Amino acid sequence: MIILVVEDEKKISSFIKRALEMEKFTVELASSGEEALEKMEINDYDLIILDVMLPSIDGFEVCQKLRQMKIDTPLIMLTAKTQVADRIKGLDAGADDYLTKPFSIAELLARVRSLLRRGKKVITAKLKILNLSLDPKSHEVRRGKNNLALTAKEYKILDFLMRRQGEVCTRNMIGEHTWGYNFNPLSNVIDAHLSNLRKKIDGQNKIKLIETVRGNGYKIKNIKF
Repeated sequence: MIILVVEDEKKISSFIKRALEMEKFTVELASSGEEALEKMEINDYDLIILDVMLPSIDGFEVCQKLRQMKIDTPLIMLTAKTQVADRIKGLDAGADDYLTKPFSIAELLARVRSLLRRGKKVITAKLKILNLSLDPKSHEVRRGKNNLALTAKEYKILDFLMRRQGEVCTRNMIGEHTWGYNFNPLSNVIDAHLSNLRKKIDGQNKIKLIETVRGNGYKIKNIKF
């Protein structure tokens, strides 16, 4: 299982990382809200440990943006703030648990195990752009009345693009999200998958949804009627 630790204090992040790795978890680190959001857009994590007091974008805003992106990864917030109002703010932002500093590493590990036993929340809301729909629960994809048969990789790419409608997704972003860190950026595998996906999604439809942004990547057009 992979856990993302978002903490700008190196001593604390290193301490947490060592403790988690001793429990056989794989750990990635981020030291700012911006870096955390970039990693979350590309990678799937089993759990996130997020400090509130971060430079520029704080943990509350990171959590809100994460939930707005429909990413329901279990999340534990860490903070030196002890006021009840702050704990409520964190939970309202979308955190699943809240731990105040200083904390016992044994308690943190217990809370990590508890959240992982619950697993990720099941996302049931359908994604829809014009007459293209994707059902995360059944993995059914339709364009108009047609049920589209996508491969597992094509489905993952389409889900990634639809959740970022109107945003340019680079080849590296798509590659690392779909194939992980073993993805070779020099490979043409993404172009091949996007070509097949475009044929299935756009085909003979008058309105084309998948757009190539030359020199940058791909995006789903932000079309609203």
